[in-house]
Amino acid sequence: MSSRRVVITGLGLLSPVGNEVEGSWKNLLSGMNPVKPITYFDVTDFDTKFAASLPSFEAEKYLEKKEIRRLDKFIQYGVAASQECVLDSGLDKNKVNLERIGVSIGSAVGGLGTIENFANILAKSGTKKISPFFVPGSIINMVSGYVSIKFGFKGPNISIASACSSGSHSIGYSFRSIVHGDAEMMLTGGAEMGITPLSVSGFNAAKALSTRNDCPQKASRPWDKDRDGFVIGEGAGCLMLEELEHAKSRGAKIYAEIIGFGMSADAYHMTSPPESAEGAVLAMQNALKDAKINSNDVQYINAHGTSTLVGDQAETSAIKKVFGEDPLKFVVSSTKSMTGHLLGAAGAVEAIYSILAIRDNVVPPTINLDNPSAGCDLNYSANNATEIPISKSISNSFGFGGTNATLVFSELK
Repeated sequence: MSSRRVVITGLGLLSPVGNEVEGSWKNLLSGMNPVKPITYFDVTDFDTKFAASLPSFEAEKYLEKKEIRRLDKFIQYGVAASQECVLDSGLDKNKVNLERIGVSIGSAVGGLGTIENFANILAKSGTKKISPFFVPGSIINMVSGYVSIKFGFKGPNISIASACSSGSHSIGYSFRSIVHGDAEMMLTGGAEMGITPLSVSGFNAAKALSTRNDCPQKASRPWDKDRDGFVIGEGAGCLMLEELEHAKSRGAKIYAEIIGFGMSADAYHMTSPPESAEGAVLAMQNALKDAKINSNDVQYINAHGTSTLVGDQAETSAIKKVFGEDPLKFVVSSTKSMTGHLLGAAGAVEAIYSILAIRDNVVPPTINLDNPSAGCDLNYSANNATEIPISKSISNSFGFGGTNATLVFSELK
């Protein structure tokens, strides 16, 4: 049994509530609502006309012009978040073994915007107009590949695509890579730019997105009886995971420790969880077992909480089965009520928020929760942040295909 412990020594993110960690966290705690009309393309004929987009993005801060032309936005976002993360970690590349630093950044839909663009070019102008950079500029694993090239990290390099669990699975894989001795450090997380015509129309066809076009800022409302689907978002989150003694040896600041990771499958349906929520239950139970803690050791649950009718109900049921129903024992919240659903980047961004909740002993609010659905009766930190002592938090991510992931974080002791 390995005794290697893994801590978080760097954070970086781009999110709809802010493009840097501390500002984003401050806005989140205040209940900021960034949802607004989509401006990336003409939405006249779309059922959903709004999204949670980034407040701004200056790609020139992180990439050269030729790189910006060649790389899909999701890769650009991943590079930006990873650069902020590396900077935050205080890493001096001249004082570490780059062969012992790996990268695992996941995505759900990857370079869908670039694929759409070149499909249109092919249809209009033929094969001769397709760029040689089309494939490497859009494939999912290129976000990890490009980051490793940029920083010279030669350890394990992999991108995990498991729908909306991609970011969490990437973090879990990285955690275990360090525990098993495959690396001393892993730059990990998720990146996504899914606000594209094909993505939005596809999710509309699946009846997954809210169509509250008359009041989009009220659209993302996890557990509320009037919820009608999720709000699509964009962004990236990156964490630097590091073996504890390695972090101490270089005097790194330590945010928290990652102590558990659990996975499961619903084995039920392509897009819906079972009413029993047994897959979510199993993921959380596996994570607690891996962490060697009991359910009553956890004070905060950052829920998947997408604002879908079936999903929110199932997750509440699963949480009750694992943690009980006493709202005084723990607090649950969905930061997707503010950021929207970042698909493959969601788990990474929410892991960051779960870590900061431990650091600052505060639970972010679930905004727009005005009238909870029947059976949704836990403490969801409705509309206001909740200050409580937090020594351990978990973050849930569930994806299409019935894939589930749960991460457990702890204050360092």
